[in-house]
Amino acid sequence: KNYYGGNWASFSFSGLLSWIKENQQKTDVSDECEDWRKLILENEDVISLNKTDKTIEHVEDFCFSNKDSAEDVEEAGALSKLHVSGASGAEGAAQESEKECAPMGSASPGAESWEPEKAAGSDPASATEGNDTEITSESESSHNTALGESTLELGKTEAAPSEISTQEPKKITYSQIVREGRRFNIDLVSKLLYSRGLLIDLLIKSNVSRYAEFKNATRILAFWEGKVEQVPCSRADVFNSRQLTMVEKRLLMKFLTFCLEYEQHPDEYQDYENSTFAQFLRTRKLTPSLQHFILHSIAMVSETDCSTLEGLQATKKFLQCLGRYGNTPFLFPLYGQGEIPQCFCRMCAVFGGIYCLRHSVQCLVVDKESGRCKAILDHFGQRISANYFVVEDSYLSESTCKNVCYRQISRAVLITDQSVLKTDSEQQVSILRMPPVDLGQPAVCVIELCSSTMTCMKDTYLVHLTCPSTKTAREDLEPVVQKLFNLNTETEKESENEELGKPRVLWAVYFNMRDSSGIDRNSYDSLPSNVYVCSGPDSALGSDCAVKQAETIFQEMFPTEEFCPPPPNPEDIIYDEDELAPEDSGFSNSPETKPEPSPEEGSSGGGTAVEQEHNEG
Repeated sequence: KNYYGGNWASFSFSGLLSWIKENQQKTDVSDECEDWRKLILENEDVISLNKTDKTIEHVEDFCFSNKDSAEDVEEAGALSKLHVSGASGAEGAAQESEKECAPMGSASPGAESWEPEKAAGSDPASATEGNDTEITSESESSHNTALGESTLELGKTEAAPSEISTQEPKKITYSQIVREGRRFNIDLVSKLLYSRGLLIDLLIKSNVSRYAEFKNATRILAFWEGKVEQVPCSRADVFNSRQLTMVEKRLLMKFLTFCLEYEQHPDEYQDYENSTFAQFLRTRKLTPSLQHFILHSIAMVSETDCSTLEGLQATKKFLQCLGRYGNTPFLFPLYGQGEIPQCFCRMCAVFGGIYCLRHSVQCLVVDKESGRCKAILDHFGQRISANYFVVEDSYLSESTCKNVCYRQISRAVLITDQSVLKTDSEQQVSILRMPPVDLGQPAVCVIELCSSTMTCMKDTYLVHLTCPSTKTAREDLEPVVQKLFNLNTETEKESENEELGKPRVLWAVYFNMRDSSGIDRNSYDSLPSNVYVCSGPDSALGSDCAVKQAETIFQEMFPTEEFCPPPPNPEDIIYDEDELAPEDSGFSNSPETKPEPSPEEGSSGGGTAVEQEHNEG
C-alpha cells in the first residue's frame, strides 16, 4: 500500500475518491512473472500472499450537491502522491479551523465525575489532572463544550428553541468540496476513545500521546419518538435538563448511582441474571424514555441480546469515564482516527523502526525441517530474514483462510450541510445510537464530526455510520440515513414537509468491510508457529480489541519484556561500544542517529500535558 494503517487509515477527499475507484475496479492480480520462485531453495516451502485487498466490498458513492463544472476542479495544493491524514496534510486547515481540544492528561475545569474518589486530580495515570489548564480557543463554544464544563457551574441550560439559530445553511457545491479536499480527513473505520479505556492508558504510558491532539465528544444523542434529543450524562446535565420531569431526574440519578456500585448489591439484580438488560430496566420503575436513553445512549447495548450483567457493566464503564476530560466519556483524535496508527509509527521510527510503503511481499519462506518461517520475499526478489512475522489477515490467501468464517461491517460516510441537532454552537462532536429500524436489524452507531476536529471543511459536517452487516452496507444503513437526513438533490423539489429542516446530504459513500477480529489462530491452515496474525478493525465503538490483541501477540513473542514501555529520556540511555558506529560510515542505525521529534513535528502532533507527566516523573 502507499499509505499507513490499512483499513485504519484516513484520507483526504481526493484520496478517498482514489480509494473508492481502486476498490470498485479491482481485479485479481496474477503473477505475470514467476521468476521469484527460482529463488526458493529445495529445503524451503512458500506460503503465497494476496496481491489485492479483498476486505472491502459493495462500494457505492453518490453526489447530492450541485456537480456543475466540477470535473476540471482540482484539490487545492494537491500532491502528486496519495495524501494520507496527518499534520503534513492538515497544516492549512489548522490555521482557519477552531481548535477546541482537551490535552491528554489534563482534566477540564468543572468536569464532573460520577465517582468522587476518582475525581480530577486523583488519577495516578495523570499527574497534571485537576490543574486549571489554559486552553486557547477561537470559538465561543469552547467554554461549555470542548472544555466539558458543567452547565450548573456555567449557569447555562440547554438551548431553548428560541436560542437555536434559524439561519439557513450555506450552499455547498461539489466543486467546493473537491477544491477544499485537503480539509477532509475521512476515516475508513469510525471509533471513539473511552477516556478510561485501554487505548488512552496505552497512549499515556508509552508517551505516544505527545504526537496527537484530542477533542472531547460534546454530546450524547438519542432518537426518541421520531426526533433527535440530547441525553443528559453528568449530574449537572441531569438536573438542568428540560426534557426530564423532576421525578424522572430522581429516578435516573438513583439508577445510575446504583450501576456504579452494583457489585455491592447483588440482591437487586441476581434474580434477573438470566434476563436481558432491557427486561431488567422495566422492573426499575423507569419511564419508557429513561429506559430508552439508558439502553441505547448510555449502556449502548442490544435490546434483545444483552444480559443484565453485561448491561450493568457497560453502564458502569460509561459512568466511570465521565469527568476525566469532559462531561462525556469520549475523545476523538484531531485529523481523524487514522492519526493513531501513524502516532505509533512515529514513536517506533524515533527508535529505529523502518517502514516500507509501496513495497509488496510475494510470499513467506518456510524451512521444511523446522516448519518455521525464516524470511519473506519481496517483489524485487529480495529476501528479508527475521525471527518473528506479524501478518495482517487481509494478506493471507484464500487457501490459508479456507476454514475461516468472517463477519462484515457496514459503513457509510456522509458529508452534510448542518448538524442532526441544531444548537447555539456549530462546533459539536456527537454520538447517536439509532435503534434497529426493523426486527432482526442491528442498531447503528452514528458519529457526527464538526470542522474543528480537522476532518471536514468549514460549514460542513462529516457523519460516520457503522453497524454489523446483515446485507450490503447501503441496504443496512440507507433506512437510517433517510430518517435523519434529506437526500434530495438541489435540483429536486422537496415534496414532503418532513424533509424540511433536516440536514442535507451533499455526498455519500457506502461500503462493507471485513471484520476479522476474534478469529481463532487454529482456523488458519498450516501457519508456522512464529507467524502471528492480527485482525483488521472490529465493529465496536472503542479500540479495546486491538489493544488486547497487540499485547497478546507481543507477549507471545517476548514474554519477559514489557509491552509499550515509557520511552527513556535521552540522558538516561547508556550506549554499548558496539552500538557506536564510526563517524565516517555514512549510515548508522545506532542510538546516536535516532532522530528526535522536531519542533514542527511536536507542534503538529500537539505536545500535551501528558508529556509533562513523564518528563517530570
